[in-house]
Amino acid sequence: MDKNGDQNVTLGTDFLLMGLTEIFWLQIVLFVVFLAISLVTVMGNLLLIILRRIDPRLHTPMYFFLSHLSFIDISVTLTIVPKLLAIFLLEDKSISFLGCALQMYFSVTLGSAECFILVAMSYDRHTAICQPLRYQVLMSKRVCVFLAATCWISSLVNCLAHTVFTFRRPFCKSREIRHFFCEIQPLLRLSCDDTRIHEMWVFASTATIVLCSFLLTLFSYVHIISTILKIQSSKARSKVFSTCSSHLLVVVIFYTTIMSTYMQPISRYTSQRDRVIAVLYTTVIPMTNPLIYSLRNKDVKGALRKAIGTTCCRPTI
Repeated sequence: MDKNGDQNVTLGTDFLLMGLTEIFWLQIVLFVVFLAISLVTVMGNLLLIILRRIDPRLHTPMYFFLSHLSFIDISVTLTIVPKLLAIFLLEDKSISFLGCALQMYFSVTLGSAECFILVAMSYDRHTAICQPLRYQVLMSKRVCVFLAATCWISSLVNCLAHTVFTFRRPFCKSREIRHFFCEIQPLLRLSCDDTRIHEMWVFASTATIVLCSFLLTLFSYVHIISTILKIQSSKARSKVFSTCSSHLLVVVIFYTTIMSTYMQPISRYTSQRDRVIAVLYTTVIPMTNPLIYSLRNKDVKGALRKAIGTTCCRPTI
């Protein structure tokens, strides 16, 4: 207990995740919905990863980065959704101090990595369309591996610092986290000391990562669109634009939800609104990514048809 009689949350103390609703029948409905979403997400993204591995047509930089995006989507789902399903079905809202710290670390790391991977994908499309003659040199296998490694290392280091400093704070206002997973903003609201400097750091860090990633991606696509408009043939122009439209759609949806959540002071944080937005970028977007990339992509559909044909035509012994 602290001097004001509040209970401090320590390493051996559990937090309580309040979930999305307290209405029993709605919890059952949401359990079925989120279970279906998580299964589609894992299977869809895993299918993209497998297709990229087995089909030579997908051994290109674009699909190399897309496989990383699929891995992120699977990891986000496995980090957040199982506990949410337990809340719905078993009403098990408790999560250990260490479990909460790990969940926050992985969710924030994966979100940061997605920002960086989307930038790498936009750079790949920019190079392919605006500098096609130098594409093989600028997007060699060595360059792709370097870009991917930079994305992951930057995310892991940055988010480790956020997690350590967040969970070193004294939590004495309550054990109830008004969210369905461990997130920075609702956790800081439980702290019993002054969090203004920490809030400024979170805002500055998020602004640096999200805004810089968004602006770099936006710059790439402005240049891409200007190059596409210079193409004389309308058929060729339409074909080139179709290769980028799916990525642009993912970028717009992802950055809109991320900026509306993290780039705001905690005083403006409203649990209900932010939980709805969080559902979009933690469950809906990971599910739609493989659908967007596969349904709008001839290479992926061709690889899928080839894989199905090979499986169906395999002789039985």
